[in-house]
Amino acid sequence: MSGPVDLRSPALLEFWTARHLCTFTTLRRDGSPHVVPVGATLDVPAGLVRVTASRTSAKVRHVLAGGTRVAICQVDGRHWSTVEGAAVVRDDPAAIAEAERRYAERYRQPRPNPARVVIEVTITKVLGSVSLGGS
Repeated sequence: MSGPVDLRSPALLEFWTARHLCTFTTLRRDGSPHVVPVGATLDVPAGLVRVTASRTSAKVRHVLAGGTRVAICQVDGRHWSTVEGAAVVRDDPAAIAEAERRYAERYRQPRPNPARVVIEVTITKVLGSVSLGGS
């Protein structure tokens, strides 16, 4: 069954720990969606999703231009999860280091990028169809 998912659901946590690429959706000034693939990490205690990016990327420009409402989605077969929330761009070294650490845990060590920033999304809604063990 699809619908709202509790952020603390064990199935959701398992799904967001496994290595899945995500899509990140922002809105352009004309209201049309801009969707790109990203690696994203879920931080339940903080209520955040983090996405690392280059400060010159379109997704960063959209957030900085006031497009703070975003969605991050991941799919694995019939299982999926979408997290919605309000995004901010952080460029302080501590925020970037935390995002890089979490990215390395879920995916791999990120390549060096002096233009790296982190988009932090404060979670307001979680939707999906997930189950334990991917079944």
